[in-house]
Amino acid sequence: MTDFRSVWVVMSLSALAFAGCKPKIDPLSSATQEMPEGKACGPEGVISDGENSPNQVNVVGGRGGYWYTFADDGSTITPLTGKKGGTFAMEPGGANGTKMAAHMKGTVGGADIVYAGMGLNFVDPKGQYDASAYQGISFWGKKGPGSSGNLRLKVPDVATEPDGGMCSECFNDFGADLTFAENWQKFTIPFSAMKQLKGWGNPHTSGIDKSKLYGIQFQVNEKNAAFDIWVDEIQFTGCP
Repeated sequence: MTDFRSVWVVMSLSALAFAGCKPKIDPLSSATQEMPEGKACGPEGVISDGENSPNQVNVVGGRGGYWYTFADDGSTITPLTGKKGGTFAMEPGGANGTKMAAHMKGTVGGADIVYAGMGLNFVDPKGQYDASAYQGISFWGKKGPGSSGNLRLKVPDVATEPDGGMCSECFNDFGADLTFAENWQKFTIPFSAMKQLKGWGNPHTSGIDKSKLYGIQFQVNEKNAAFDIWVDEIQFTGCP
């Protein structure tokens, strides 16, 4: 006798696969880390571990850019932005017993458009980096006591970074909305899972252009929120 429930489940799954639907990627899941696009690379894939320089990314694979902070005029951030004379510096207390990590803290303003964050450029002078050999990014992150844990991973590419010459409404970078806890956790986000935000930005493209990336940013947008954010052990995933 035919089990029509089983037939229905198989047909439904087949329909989803045919339609191109994919399961939602969980950045904290070990299953994501075991996917081909989520597996950690070797030393050549390390973007920044904070151990080799106070503010430079690891000099490997043609990379060698620098860390920085940024914020709107109504928000505060430490380290100070370059516009205010600040220079980024790693701080003691890295993930997994390492010595140093990237750290920012401050308070987000209350205006209509607010933001504060830290980021890195892949190359110096700032320019495009070809990350076609990789399939995603992983890193360790945590928040301090009393800090908001809500932030967005942003990966500017040629279509969202003003220097790329394509966008008329820029900065809607591909990325993912994340929530940090007070303990170190590993996040893994394949490039295929990174999305632009809906409702603004021009252009909206079909996906991130891995061959023309500018860097990585960690941005807080929660109005009037205090933030104390740590990031460490950033690396590419999904090596050939």
